[in-house]
Amino acid sequence: MAEQVSFKDLLGTGAHFGHVTRKWHPNYEPYILMERNGVHIINLDETIKKLNTAIDFVKKIVEKNGEILFVGTKKQAKDIVQQEADRCGMFYIVERWLGGTLTNFSTIKKSIKRLKALEKEGSSIYEHLTKKEVQMLNRERLKLSDQHRGIKDMRRLPDAVVIVDVDREITALLEAIKLEIPVIAMVDTNCDPRIVTYPIPANDDSVRAIQIIISSLVNAILEVKDENATKEEDIAEVIDKDETVVAKSEKTSQDTAENDAEIKVVKLSESIKKVDEPAQDDEKPKKVKTVETLKVEKKTAKKSTTKAKPKADTKK
Repeated sequence: MAEQVSFKDLLGTGAHFGHVTRKWHPNYEPYILMERNGVHIINLDETIKKLNTAIDFVKKIVEKNGEILFVGTKKQAKDIVQQEADRCGMFYIVERWLGGTLTNFSTIKKSIKRLKALEKEGSSIYEHLTKKEVQMLNRERLKLSDQHRGIKDMRRLPDAVVIVDVDREITALLEAIKLEIPVIAMVDTNCDPRIVTYPIPANDDSVRAIQIIISSLVNAILEVKDENATKEEDIAEVIDKDETVVAKSEKTSQDTAENDAEIKVVKLSESIKKVDEPAQDDEKPKKVKTVETLKVEKKTAKKSTTKAKPKADTKK
């Protein structure tokens, strides 16, 4: 099980520092602990609670083989988002968010298809082109590669979106809301947490705070992926065992059937042999009586009875 983030861990990253009080959003009040030197201090107990809720949600998504898109185009977040998304095999956007990336995804897919065609070695696109035209295509390839490198293999809309800075990535947030895609986001004191499905109140300008929160989400993803892989291995092992048992059972049944067939053949051979053997001398074959023979025997028996009767005395 992945290690949970502690209060002390977050405190060390500076995740509790918000913006100056004049920039705060009124809806953020439940997550503010106090004001100090003109700066709002975020309640880290609330941060831990919301982070754990987000982690539970992420686990449910990954258990169903769902896909998650990480978004962080600000300087402090770019490298972290890319590295962590690559680590867990999810998609990411760290360059400028293209309008319609979610709401007009069919057009984005065509652009990705074009990129793959340009990247294909020995592509027919480059045949019979001048040097200048080839250079233009190379520039197009580099531009598309820069824009889509984190979503090149994304074939459908993500099941959830993770955003580092809601204020900066407002277009991405609004597109996700429009398509009813759940959003997990680090929310600072200058943003409205109510528009985010799973807000995580924290300082979104701190590199270490971004690192610890994004890493926690990624660790949860990897944990579930490992569990799924173990389950698949166990299922495969059970299937192999079942197939082995079935194969042995079939072989046993086949051997039994062959033995039964051999026994039947032997018995049949013995029966044929007995029929073909001549009768012994002391065993005379019985004569079979026909209907005519029975009639003759019956007449002979009547005559014998008649002769045996004595004649009556006629003298008085």
